[in-house]
Amino acid sequence: MPEHTAPLLRPPRHRVDPRARRWWTVQALLTVSGPMLLTALVLAVLSVLFFPGVLPWLGPLLLVALVLPALGYLVVMPRWRYAVHAWELGERAVYAAGGWFWQKRRIAPLSRVQTVDTVRGPVQRRYGLATVTVTTASTAGDIKIAGLSDAMAEELSRRIGEVAQTVPGDAA
Repeated sequence: MPEHTAPLLRPPRHRVDPRARRWWTVQALLTVSGPMLLTALVLAVLSVLFFPGVLPWLGPLLLVALVLPALGYLVVMPRWRYAVHAWELGERAVYAAGGWFWQKRRIAPLSRVQTVDTVRGPVQRRYGLATVTVTTASTAGDIKIAGLSDAMAEELSRRIGEVAQTVPGDAA
């Protein structure tokens, strides 16, 4: 009996802007790596000032538990996310891939598009980036395409809006 395998889904064609790596690096510093490194520094300083006898075992513990994971996250996460994040707008659907550890690919028919939003946070604005969010009539949630240049985000939002208006709705 022949085995049936699911067809492979190719990655979307368009990559996000290369500046997204810097944006994700700053995000990592502000949310994960920075607080971990600061905690390690404070604990090391406090141990030197008040408990010098614990430094021989606390130093390696801080290195393994806080410093190395923080530096690893800071170096690996932005590169990994950049390798995964991509998008594509077809004639009838929008396709996005994202994530870094938990990777997700979503295809949404343009006939189901309800809204298209462009979001620029303060760090994104610093790097000239934006996120396009496509809301559909689906319980699976929105499609987010993060790390686009401002110009590309505006163009993509406009194109999705135009194409969604011309695609006939689902006959339900």
